[in-house]
Amino acid sequence: MSRYQMTLRDELPVGIAVFDRHTGQFVQQVNADHQFRSASVVKLLIVLDYLSDRGPAYDVPPADQSRLEVMLRSSDDDAASYYWDHLGGAAIVDRMVARLGLTHTAGPPVTHPGFWGYVAITPADTVRVYRYILDRAPLPVRKYVMDLLHQATRYGTDGFDQYFGIASVFDPEFSIKQGWSGFHGSSGYAKDRAKPESLVDLVSDALHTTGTVGPDDRAIVAVFTLHPPGTEYEKAYAEVTRLTGSLTVPGVPDRR
Repeated sequence: MSRYQMTLRDELPVGIAVFDRHTGQFVQQVNADHQFRSASVVKLLIVLDYLSDRGPAYDVPPADQSRLEVMLRSSDDDAASYYWDHLGGAAIVDRMVARLGLTHTAGPPVTHPGFWGYVAITPADTVRVYRYILDRAPLPVRKYVMDLLHQATRYGTDGFDQYFGIASVFDPEFSIKQGWSGFHGSSGYAKDRAKPESLVDLVSDALHTTGTVGPDDRAIVAVFTLHPPGTEYEKAYAEVTRLTGSLTVPGVPDRR
């Protein structure tokens, strides 16, 4: 991956994990256990926690259906905040860490308990989340979540184009849950002027592409990137898409 091996630029880390579900092996890892702030990737944990006690029928009332659909397909932050408040905040993360066997995922800093986008997660743990959904979750949960991720809208409800990375490179056989935070005009925490002290970088702009690629969701791809504050979204979008296109992903033609 040449210059992308460890960083995109300015010494900010890149985290990559590519997993082949046919062989049960990682085919590519770079900084796979490095913790990044999750941004909207945490919405995967939120929906799984919501569904965890709704068996065996897993019926979703219309009001929740509307919220969950826009949260997963269009990365709506208001819906995520609603469930974060109603399901116990960081307790969501604690429950999912235990249920899914995550190893480097943790809630937001105690000084910012309501900031779900400050949850710490790694590329390798993100792969574990998708593996749980695809291979261990009850069939109704798997179908519910994956159907929505396969129908992601081009734009988030905050107006940001979320078809960078996986969606641009591997169209049409993909599912995505993207994350972006800090860019000018984003609906995340760009206006938070009192960043907490944290081992996780909460200052740099973050742009993450995660999801599945290929027939029957063969490959799981997680790419986490940080960019200097003030980076233009379009520039980060292009860099993440270029980086994603350089990866070795099983089950799809080599696009490099």
